[in-house]
Amino acid sequence: MDPSWYPIIKALHIIFMVTFFAGTFYIVRLFIYHQEALWSPEPARTILVQQFTLMERRLWYFITWPSVVLMTLFGLLLLWMNPGLLKQPWMHAKLGLIALLLAYHGITHRLFLRIQRNLLRWGSMRLRLWNEGPTLVLFAVVFLVVIKRLQWYYGVIGLLVLGGVIALSILQYRRKRQRHAEPGTTRP
Repeated sequence: MDPSWYPIIKALHIIFMVTFFAGTFYIVRLFIYHQEALWSPEPARTILVQQFTLMERRLWYFITWPSVVLMTLFGLLLLWMNPGLLKQPWMHAKLGLIALLLAYHGITHRLFLRIQRNLLRWGSMRLRLWNEGPTLVLFAVVFLVVIKRLQWYYGVIGLLVLGGVIALSILQYRRKRQRHAEPGTTRP
């Protein structure tokens, strides 16, 4: 393949990475709203659940899945065009993180199939925590790609700090939500 195509393939890889992450972040947010809608009184419950089911299906099948496939294909094409990247330690770490991300995507697909039938047993708090996994991977991958050095101790420290901040934020949100809940009501 003509090397002049490399920047175009790289741009396409980045574009589909962005749309994949957008879909990945938003799908779990929809799961949270869907689960919370199940606690709504009728007729709101039926209306909301139908709307969230439709939104989830469109997002998952028309944006997120095509994006992950195209992101992966363009990434593999970049490696084929520049096999020297596979000798770089930072690329090994990136590919390991991408493998984790693809596993996350597979598990999220199983969650999607269950929530489409209103059979998901995860509460909104667990889904909120689940939604933060790709954030950690995104930070790590971007830093690896930009810095192109593998200093694992800085990466681990950075991810632990970021993970801690995210966890504290979620717990703070939960406390605030519980304080403002109506007396006598229980939420997922």
